[in-house]
Amino acid sequence: MPLMIPADLPAIDVLSKEKTFFPSMVDDKTIVKRPMRIAVLNLMPLKIQAETDLIRIFASCPFLVDLNFVSLDTHKPKNTSEEHMNKFYTSFKTFKHCMYDGFIVTGAPVEHLKFEEVSYWNEMQQILDWAKQKSIPSLYICWAAQAALYHYYHIDKYPLEKKMFGIFEHSFRLPANPLFSGFDNKFYAPHSRYTEIRFDDVEKHSELLLTSFSDEAGVYIVQARNGKETYITGHPEYAPETLHEEYLRDKAKNLPIEPPRNYYIDNKPENEPLVRWRAHANQLFLNWLHWFVYPTFSCNS
Repeated sequence: MPLMIPADLPAIDVLSKEKTFFPSMVDDKTIVKRPMRIAVLNLMPLKIQAETDLIRIFASCPFLVDLNFVSLDTHKPKNTSEEHMNKFYTSFKTFKHCMYDGFIVTGAPVEHLKFEEVSYWNEMQQILDWAKQKSIPSLYICWAAQAALYHYYHIDKYPLEKKMFGIFEHSFRLPANPLFSGFDNKFYAPHSRYTEIRFDDVEKHSELLLTSFSDEAGVYIVQARNGKETYITGHPEYAPETLHEEYLRDKAKNLPIEPPRNYYIDNKPENEPLVRWRAHANQLFLNWLHWFVYPTFSCNS
């Protein structure tokens, strides 16, 4: 795992206890001229947890990756210290002038709002326009996937009767798509959302490819522009305990929440999670880097 991140990022302590491998040196023969620079616009409320989840994923990749966390100029996080944000994040007004090989936007807890009602929607639109103008291979997760599909293709989201919450089985529709290289025919991924995008709306657009779906969870992965845009409606990056923590949080708030489906052993909340999505998650991000980010990166190296 050749990965470039700040040495004092909180994720390091967590992942070191998990025995995640962080080598101190990389053989020059195994890497390219410069690291693959990936910008991450982290919109998750628990930013340190989201950082840790993504670093855990990239720690399993063989590429030299320089991971850069990005923040909004028009929104101040409520659950992360200003010190942490100033130390580890670059604002949009700064990062938009930098060169990146790939771009990731995480989910955000604003599903209950119409896109135009989100306080930072104008800036979000500027960022999406920037990514498309720069033609940067981009990966959008959960709410970010819905937001980007709405901005680019006017595909709206729809409220669900109850939260799509748990681990669901998925299939892929295009076996030749390199995003699914090394996948089993059926694989699992976490979902945690109150809204959905619909098959019919996606398939009205000839430029969009619905590449993966779930009979229970619906649309999972959509791609466009030959893979320059990848939209993921779930949370493959989630750690084993994340859905459990969300369940306890929602219960504490007296929200109408059911235990995450297909998640606990024997479907009993008193049991540990049955972890069966992490191999898929690691392969998914590796394939995205290898087949969609790396070709552009190689041309620019």
